[in-house]
Amino acid sequence: MAEKRRSGGTSGMSESKPTKTDTEREFLSQAGVGELLRGALLKMVEARSEDPMGFLADHFCNQASEAENGTGGCCSDGDLLNLGAGAHEQQQLSRALWHLRLAHHSQRSAFSNNVRVAYDLLTQTGPQRRGAVGPSGPAGQCSSNSPGGGVRGRLYTHTLQCLCSEGGVPVSTSAPLLRRLHCQDHEAVPYDIFRHGVLTCAVFSDYIRRAQRLYAEVCGPAEGPAGRTLCLAVLGTLHEALETSRSNEAKVSRYLEASAKISPGKLAQAMAGAEPAGGNMDAKEFEDAAAELFIARVRVVC
Repeated sequence: MAEKRRSGGTSGMSESKPTKTDTEREFLSQAGVGELLRGALLKMVEARSEDPMGFLADHFCNQASEAENGTGGCCSDGDLLNLGAGAHEQQQLSRALWHLRLAHHSQRSAFSNNVRVAYDLLTQTGPQRRGAVGPSGPAGQCSSNSPGGGVRGRLYTHTLQCLCSEGGVPVSTSAPLLRRLHCQDHEAVPYDIFRHGVLTCAVFSDYIRRAQRLYAEVCGPAEGPAGRTLCLAVLGTLHEALETSRSNEAKVSRYLEASAKISPGKLAQAMAGAEPAGGNMDAKEFEDAAAELFIARVRVVC
C-alpha cells in the first residue's frame, strides 16, 4: 500500500511538471519571437526578395540597430538638439533608405507603404519649417509658409542622391535630374512630392541600366566605342518610345515601360535606316544623351 501511495504521488508530480516543449514554447512566447518572425516573413513576402536569407539578415540587423539605439520617435526637438541632431538625422536616413530598398517600384503597394514609412522616419529628425500638402501642382509644391509638416529639403535631396548612387547611376548623370527634383534646404517637402522624387529616382536608375544594355547591343564587348550613326539611331528609337507614352496624366514609370518595349527588330530597322554620321560615341556620351531624354520629361516640383 505504501509503495502504491508513493507510486501515485510520483505519478502526480510528473504530470504537473512542465515538459521541455512547454518550457520552450513559454520562452518563445515571452520573448515575442513569434511576432518577430511573423513580421519578418510578411515583409519578405511583400518585398518578393530574390535572396530570402540575405533579406532576413538585413531585416533583423536593422531591428537590432533600432532596439540598440532606442529610436522610437519619442524625443522632442530640444532633446534631439541636445543629443546631437546630426547623428540622429543620419540614423533616421539610414533606416529610411533601408525601407526604400525593400521592394522594387514595380511592386506598387509594397513600394508605396515603404515610401510612407521612410517619409515618417525622416519627419522625426528635429525642427522643421511647415509646408503645403497636396497631390500635385502648386498646392503640392514645397513651401515654408503653409500649415502641415514635411521632410526638410536638405534631407530630401540627400535621400534622392543616395538612391541614385545605390542604383548605380554616376553622379554626373544624376545631377541634372536632381536639379529638377530639388527643393530648397529650408523648405518642408510634403509626402506627395517626396514620393514623386523617390519614385522618379528609382525608375531613372532602372532606365539608365536599360540604356547601358542598349549601348552594349550596339557595341560588342570586344570592340571599341560604337559608331555615332548607330548610337543616334538607337537614341532616336528611344526618343520615339518615350514620346508615345507621354501625356498629361502619364506616370514616370511609363517611360521605363516604353523603353522596355523597343524590340530587337525595331532597333535593327532604325539602325539600318540611319543617316551616316562620322566618328564614334562612347558609353558615357550615350548614357548622358539617354538620360537627357528622360529628364526632359520630369516635372519640376519646387
